[in-house]
Amino acid sequence: MSKAADVLVLGGGPAGIISAVTAKRCYPDKKIMLMKDLANGAIPCGIPYMFASLKNPDENKLGNAALEKNNIELVIDKAISIDRAAKEVTGESQEKYSYEKLILAVGSSPIKPPITGIDKEGVYPIYKDMDYLKKAVEKIKKAKNVLIVGGGFIGVEFADEISKLDGVNVYLVEMFKNLLMNSFDLEFSELAEEKLKSHGVNVFTNTQVKEIKGEKKVEKVCFADGKEIEVDSVILGVGAVSNVQLAVQSGIDLGRGKGIWVDEYMRTSDPDIFAVGDCAGKRDFYTRKHTPVMLASTATAEARIAGANLYQLKVVRENKGTIAIYSTYIDNLALGSVGLTEQTAKNEGFEIVSGLAQGMDKHPGTLPGASKVKVKLIFSRKSGIILGGQVAGGVSCGEMINVIGMAVQQRVSYTDLETLQMATHPCLTSAPTMYPIVLAAEDAAEKV
Repeated sequence: MSKAADVLVLGGGPAGIISAVTAKRCYPDKKIMLMKDLANGAIPCGIPYMFASLKNPDENKLGNAALEKNNIELVIDKAISIDRAAKEVTGESQEKYSYEKLILAVGSSPIKPPITGIDKEGVYPIYKDMDYLKKAVEKIKKAKNVLIVGGGFIGVEFADEISKLDGVNVYLVEMFKNLLMNSFDLEFSELAEEKLKSHGVNVFTNTQVKEIKGEKKVEKVCFADGKEIEVDSVILGVGAVSNVQLAVQSGIDLGRGKGIWVDEYMRTSDPDIFAVGDCAGKRDFYTRKHTPVMLASTATAEARIAGANLYQLKVVRENKGTIAIYSTYIDNLALGSVGLTEQTAKNEGFEIVSGLAQGMDKHPGTLPGASKVKVKLIFSRKSGIILGGQVAGGVSCGEMINVIGMAVQQRVSYTDLETLQMATHPCLTSAPTMYPIVLAAEDAAEKV
């Protein structure tokens, strides 16, 4: 006899949890069940900080408190097939789970690039499995030379964190000419590189790993130019690929990219099946082209849309596209990016104008803890509509980029930002007379 639920959620990451909680809030009379294949998951964004910042790696465990609080049934099993006609999911245990509505929140898997020797002992893809991660952390902490493949957010954060360990040499390898190249223009990515180098990280850009050498365990890494370095641990931080196997096997359509096709309300080609998070396809906010953005913040936004609209479109809540909003933190340097960079906007053919501003995040700037802030905003030259923005500086940048993100979502103009009304306080913000977002908008307006 199968287990029955009104709403069945597959996946226990942020997207799955928020989908289930939102569904219970919007449809309190429905039975909600969440099925995940890992008993002990990890908070994705906290994984790099398991090495030094957290006292104990277990502090990064993804708990089930939200499920318990909302009376959501939790099942540990791995979904291996979906029978859409019978509206039934079969688990690895051979148990069957029936549903009225199904939400796929099955996430992504780390990419393993085509490097000779990549399966040797000592090579660590980043799985969100707490038991696996704890063993990896324990072994990497004992290493003398750690190489990280990939200079995006994952790689940069791992490099920064592992550089805090005593006696460990850290190497960061990026195949493109700059770190964080997909999300920042050159003047911002250079700040990240300089900060990492100042803390002893050996940064190699325009460099490809060709081979990982050693008998059974990693001993050396060979680059495409022939250079070799001795390493005993390799971390793969080159991104992830959507888990779409279940969807493909059951005949659900994929998008033009590599994720599951979804409409504005996260519905797949089957009206009773939704997809959210890394497994769901993403379309750029301005161009509607496929964009390979995989973020917990994006996933939870999609989860709230899906969970609220399972049975009826209760409100007109549109997923208007993915704005690709990021932030990272490298030894007291906060970096944030949203929307199009100057380079990506030009590549898409937009006629743009950019505004730049620098200032302090407290006033006066001599207050304890004050940091310099740099803001860049990109606008459509003719319409004045904001296309994207980047920030760098102290921790205040973490929320400053969210202000810019809201501006992008609402398609505001530089005129709107010039007249932005904000709360200010000497200890909390830049001066109202010198607010960097306003100054950057003014700079763009003057250029027009």
